[in-house]
Amino acid sequence: MSGVTVRKIHHIGIVVEKLDRAYGFYRDTLGLPLIREAEVRDQGVRAALLAAGESEIELLEPIASGTGVEKFLQKRGEGLHHLCFETPDVDAALAGLRARAVSLIDQTPRPGLAGMIAFLHPRSCAGILIELLTPTARALLPPSPLKFKRLVLGARDPRETSRIFQGLFGLSEQAVNGGPRIMFPLGQSTLLLVPLGEVGGNEGMVALSLFAQDLDALIDRLENAGASMLCGANEVTLAPASTHGVHLHISRHD
Repeated sequence: MSGVTVRKIHHIGIVVEKLDRAYGFYRDTLGLPLIREAEVRDQGVRAALLAAGESEIELLEPIASGTGVEKFLQKRGEGLHHLCFETPDVDAALAGLRARAVSLIDQTPRPGLAGMIAFLHPRSCAGILIELLTPTARALLPPSPLKFKRLVLGARDPRETSRIFQGLFGLSEQAVNGGPRIMFPLGQSTLLLVPLGEVGGNEGMVALSLFAQDLDALIDRLENAGASMLCGANEVTLAPASTHGVHLHISRHD
C-alpha cells in the first residue's frame, strides 16, 4: 500500500522558552522573514512561522502548563521538536494511516498556524514526532537570505528507520557513498539518517543545516550578536547555546 503523499518539508518545529528572545536570533540575526504569529490555544503555544527558502521554521513558546510542548521544554529544554510534511489532503492521509493501524495523536485534522494539521504518534515514526499539514492558502513565501538544506536524524538502525519512512510517506532513497547513511531528497531539501555513533548517541532530530546567500555578511551579524560558533572557509557551525538548543550548520550557497 502506498504511503502518504508528501510534497515537501513544510517546516521544522523548535521549542523555545520565550518567542521574543528567539526572534532576536532567528529573525533579527539570521534574517528569516516572519510570516505569521498567533496563539494556538488547543496546543497551548504562542507560535511563529519564519521563511527559509521553500520551507519554514516554526518557533513554539508554551503558554499553558501540562501541554506537550511545555512538558518537552521542562524535560529537554529548548530545541528541535517536530518535523512537518506538507500533504495535499490531510483527511485522506489520516484515513489511509488509520486503515493501516498506524498510531496517531490526531484522529481527525484540526486547525494549525498554517492550515489543517494532524500529528502521528512518535512510536509510529522511529521516535520522531511527525506533523502532516495541508495549507489553507498557497501564498508565495517572502524571499529569505537563508534556505533550508537538511535535517539530520539520528537512528539506532538507519535501514529500519528508512523502511518505516518509505512505508509511511513513500520517500525514495538517494545513495550516500555506499555507507550507513541514508538520504531522502524532498523538494529542495533533504532528510539524512545517520547512525547514533555519528551524533553522540542522540536519537531523533539532531541537527539542522541551512544555505546562506551571503555567508560573510551573516558571520558578521553572528559575531556582532556574540554567537558561539566555529567558522570554516565555506561554512559556520553554531553551538546550541546560541541557537535556542539547535545544532545549526550554515554553508555558503553555490
